[in-house]
Amino acid sequence: MKKVILIPDSFKGSLSSEEICKIMKSTVIKHFSDCEVVEIPVADGGEGSVDCFLAALGGERINLNVTGPFFNKVGAFYGLLADGKTAVIEMAVCAGLPMVGEDKNPLITTTYGVGELIAHAANNGVKRIILGLGGSCTNDAGTGAAAALGTRFYDDRNCEFIPVGGTIKKIKRIDNSDMLPLLKDIEIVVMCDVDNPMYGERGAAYIFAPQKGADDSMIRELDEGLINVAEIIKKDLSMDVANIKGGGAAGGMGSGMVAFLNAALCMGIDVVLDTVDFENIALDADLIFTGEGKIDSQSLRGKVVAGVARRAKPLGVPVVAVVGCICDGIENIYDLGVSAVFSINQRPTSLDEAILHGKSNMDKTMDNIIRFIKAMEA
Repeated sequence: MKKVILIPDSFKGSLSSEEICKIMKSTVIKHFSDCEVVEIPVADGGEGSVDCFLAALGGERINLNVTGPFFNKVGAFYGLLADGKTAVIEMAVCAGLPMVGEDKNPLITTTYGVGELIAHAANNGVKRIILGLGGSCTNDAGTGAAAALGTRFYDDRNCEFIPVGGTIKKIKRIDNSDMLPLLKDIEIVVMCDVDNPMYGERGAAYIFAPQKGADDSMIRELDEGLINVAEIIKKDLSMDVANIKGGGAAGGMGSGMVAFLNAALCMGIDVVLDTVDFENIALDADLIFTGEGKIDSQSLRGKVVAGVARRAKPLGVPVVAVVGCICDGIENIYDLGVSAVFSINQRPTSLDEAILHGKSNMDKTMDNIIRFIKAMEA
């Protein structure tokens, strides 16, 4: 082998994508010392996304203080990639679920700090912003972020206010005319790996709010608020965002970013592949290694393994998926372009034990795969 690409997702709770790349590269080089190894660690838009992009493309972290989930000041950051024109933002750094601890309450949390991060990046001269929506503690439809960027929200007394999950139902008018002018010339891409609509039984409140601390009555209240936001957006901004696939991501933030910032919602892996110029990098590759913690029928809908395979297949480059768990119903993954799937687990085991031995199991599995490839090339 002369060139190998490593592009795995993390194994949540066990191995980061950077750690997996490190193990894979070490094994490849051990057996093919002259092989060119390209590392592209992947994250899904949640925690670690900035570091993955920086590891793959270079750049720097920009540190600053912004508004936290309870309107408190928190330390946050975003990534400025080496091209100087692209910023990567994780909303989780200022509106993430771990930040609220035991005080989970999507009725009162805000995305205002996300808007401050976007504003700072815009003022830093970027021309493209990649926004990851994973791991949020909010349900404000992105109204907090929009408010930080100049959108004005008014209640039935025509008083301006910054909405949160529990008060988005009070929005009666939206004025987007004072939005930060710089944003008009900036492409905003939102990494979104769910297809849930803004509201309803499959919407943001019913599907995601329980993990953010909402009980049944809160869920109904949040859903009513999202319905109201969608209706006011339709009336005042002439946009129908109620049924956009992915609009329900991060408490309706997906739909909000489309409405307020004219953002594009894209599968996370496609954003990564486009940003790293995957087709050109992979054109002369001999093999691609990818993977994720569990491969199942949901993986076929556009997660990392399927996304990589779809883009590699027209290039004629074989793809090997190295995963934690192999579930039933994945047969169609081979039609997408995956040549083989291997589990790193050496024997039947519990999840806790599998996590404990993740590094050593990954190393052993990769060593066996590379040994086989080496024997076939001999």
